[in-house]
Amino acid sequence: MNLAALDYHSAFELAPIGLALSRDRLVIDCNAALLSMFGAARHQIVGSSFELLYPSVAEYESMGRRIAAQLDEQGRYADDRVMRRLGGDRALFWCHVSGRALDRNAPHAAGIWAFEDLSARRKLELDLTPREREIAALLIEGGSSKQIGRRLDISPRTVDIYRTRLMRKTGAASAPELVTKLLTGSG
Repeated sequence: MNLAALDYHSAFELAPIGLALSRDRLVIDCNAALLSMFGAARHQIVGSSFELLYPSVAEYESMGRRIAAQLDEQGRYADDRVMRRLGGDRALFWCHVSGRALDRNAPHAAGIWAFEDLSARRKLELDLTPREREIAALLIEGGSSKQIGRRLDISPRTVDIYRTRLMRKTGAASAPELVTKLLTGSG
């Protein structure tokens, strides 16, 4: 590419991470890195709901509520979550998602979102339920049962029950070992 031809559109298209522009939770544009990450063609994603990139409708809806409730003062939000590829076997993978709503008071009206594939560092080989995936992501971030409960609008006791299930599924004997096993995908 000719350096003189570098402009904002080129920077968007050639960015090393997946980028998407959204309006009312629909993808209005995305770059080549996002298409590659999700194993999709442009026509499969542009104009579609972000829902198709989630493991389930319930996780898409839950994440929408969480983002709206937890935007910071500048309208920013970030987390690690499980997403679904569109190509091949429609595999699930860990993804870091960060973004910004253009209007803090209308969180889904318009936004800019960045996606980073974490699968090279964080394997997903366990068969987890949607709620287990949510709790696993927050445990990896270092959240306590009380913090996770507040974030998901569930009781800390419910978080503890899910943590116990995750420990059983992974064979972890302690919370630090559980986080290690969740990060490595072993169990």
